[in-house]
Amino acid sequence: MTILGLESSCDDTAAAVVRQRGSEPAEIMSSIVLGQAELHAAFGGVVPEIAARAHAEKIDICVKQALLRAGLTLSDVDAIAVTAGPGLIGGVLAGVMCAKGLAVGTGLPLIGVNHLAGHALTPRLTDQIDYPYLMLLVSGGHCQFLLVQGTDDFTRLGGTIDDAPGEAFDKTARLLGLPQPGGPSVEAEARKGDATRYAFPRPLLDREGCDMSFSGLKTALLRTRDRVVEEKGGLTPADRADLCAGFQMAVADVLAEKTRRALRLYLAENPADPVLAVAGGVAANSLIRSKLEFVAAENGVRFVAPPLSLCTDNAAMIAYAGMERYRAGSQDDLTLVARPRWPLDTSSPALLGSGKKGAKA
Repeated sequence: MTILGLESSCDDTAAAVVRQRGSEPAEIMSSIVLGQAELHAAFGGVVPEIAARAHAEKIDICVKQALLRAGLTLSDVDAIAVTAGPGLIGGVLAGVMCAKGLAVGTGLPLIGVNHLAGHALTPRLTDQIDYPYLMLLVSGGHCQFLLVQGTDDFTRLGGTIDDAPGEAFDKTARLLGLPQPGGPSVEAEARKGDATRYAFPRPLLDREGCDMSFSGLKTALLRTRDRVVEEKGGLTPADRADLCAGFQMAVADVLAEKTRRALRLYLAENPADPVLAVAGGVAANSLIRSKLEFVAAENGVRFVAPPLSLCTDNAAMIAYAGMERYRAGSQDDLTLVARPRWPLDTSSPALLGSGKKGAKA
């Protein structure tokens, strides 16, 4: 089975081709990602309207490049999978409309994929792990613990009640005058710093459960920065590095402790081959990875983290998730809509509230 995947939920325009023969491991035949960092650099973050226009201009180019690199044409493809949400609605709409056009023009089946499911199923693409497994999905816009029991069967054990870690990293970078995206910038600075110099809080560790909060941590960094600036008249490179190191360590400590709690809930289900998997852009952070790996080891659980290129947004994960949905008998038609909000676990109360368009996460 050969699936063409399209991804355009934020600021990366992507297309990929994934193929699987029988029970063999799936193969990523091509994966094209066209970033937009230069377009948003002057604004300190992603501008939705600029992102949407760039997606509309690049998505067909991505598809062409993905097919060319795979050495295939559309006639070799069995179905088209596309991110249908959640995400910045203009970008999601660009991808969905392109996929619909391809489906109409070729007669190929259309499969709408939840972007978060793409991340959550990535360890099955890369490591062929079995259900059920515990997934920590930690990215720029999302952070949640998921008990993954099937292609469309997700139970949320906890998540952030405010900012996602990636968002907190981006805001920290802006507060300290570092370039975007904030995650890599803060991590690079933190390598040069002393994580013990400034005392940052570890939010919600005094509260039971697996929910997290990172907004107050960002505020604590702002106040510490302002105090240092007032005392010294500015920030030295060492001050900036120490602030980054302390902030990063606080995030990693919170994620590690909440993972211990989520693992207890998961292991109570007595899985045959327990696995802790992590995915999402923040999973590329080496300190966070190492702490999560330690937590898994102390609990006797296998730790799985996809390659860094598959932690950030990409279309290979969308193609694979679409393949699993298609094999399970799921398929969409031209009524498929782009959704800015689309929780994986629809039975749990919304963490971030909801509005007319539904639950955010």
